[in-house]
Amino acid sequence: MNDQTTRSKKTILHLYDSILPELAKHINENIAPVTALFHDFGLERIIDTWTKDPAGDATEVISIDNGNIQQMGLKVNLEGFQRTGMDAFDMKKNLLFTLDRNSYTVGPDKNTTWLEKDYLERWNNDEYEIVASKWAEELIDAVTERIKSLTS
Repeated sequence: MNDQTTRSKKTILHLYDSILPELAKHINENIAPVTALFHDFGLERIIDTWTKDPAGDATEVISIDNGNIQQMGLKVNLEGFQRTGMDAFDMKKNLLFTLDRNSYTVGPDKNTTWLEKDYLERWNNDEYEIVASKWAEELIDAVTERIKSLTS
């Protein structure tokens, strides 16, 4: 197989530079009602440089350049939810891309898959929207549960 169809520097960079920013746009639109409830928020790309490839060389440095990143994704940080009579709180949530050798999965954690794609496969607008809306729904549920726990 070539470096277009397997995890490599080129395919990882494509996800990081093209797919994640486009997905972040869709997510921003979906979470706007939630972010308005907080004093500040940030949505950023993340790369896991700690998780080693079980089939890889244990001494090899994990990096995009080496094409051996196992996970990347997006992280939202919501800071300063404040309502009268309620303790302030912050919320963090990740969206994880788990990078296998020939494909990758997308979900809220490495055990839940919402979408599986080959590295060469393009995303269509519906796929961006489905992932963004599912993630926004989980974020809204998490914020709602936190509010309930503080008011009960």
